[in-house]
Amino acid sequence: MRFTYCPHCGNKLMKKEIGDEGMIPYCSTCEIPLWDLFTTCIIAAVVNKENEIALLRQNYVSTTNYVCVAGVMKPGEAAEDTVIREVKEEIGLDVEALEYIQSYPYEKKEMLMLGYKAVVEKSDFTISGEVDAVEWVSFAHALEKLREGSIAWQLVKTVIAEAKQEE
Repeated sequence: MRFTYCPHCGNKLMKKEIGDEGMIPYCSTCEIPLWDLFTTCIIAAVVNKENEIALLRQNYVSTTNYVCVAGVMKPGEAAEDTVIREVKEEIGLDVEALEYIQSYPYEKKEMLMLGYKAVVEKSDFTISGEVDAVEWVSFAHALEKLREGSIAWQLVKTVIAEAKQEE
């Protein structure tokens, strides 16, 4: 989100040089800079101990490719808590272990995706209304079901590579 008007007083913002940050939107009435905002989200490669990953079909995201569990962080919520909540909400499983992998800027939607590996016990899924289908896919076939180069593909590729190093 890029500010044009101050969200506190409604006045039109001016540009002001703020230290090393350069020219930043600034409210001269409230005397505050207003940096551009982005939405912080999580994306999780949900895996089990049998080297399988839970891949979702969400037709509102893609009708041709699978995706990983993902969701928006709520105010006051830690990223790890968001992963645990989203895995439970979307596919009905409890996270046993979490590992942060890396962040992925998603400029098209002004989002920052925080990527995690979430280990769960293999079990049947209980899917939410926003998930059309989910299945366990072996590491050997997971990447071919994701859009090459996508954030989910990058995350899953990293998780698979780490698993191979641990063998």
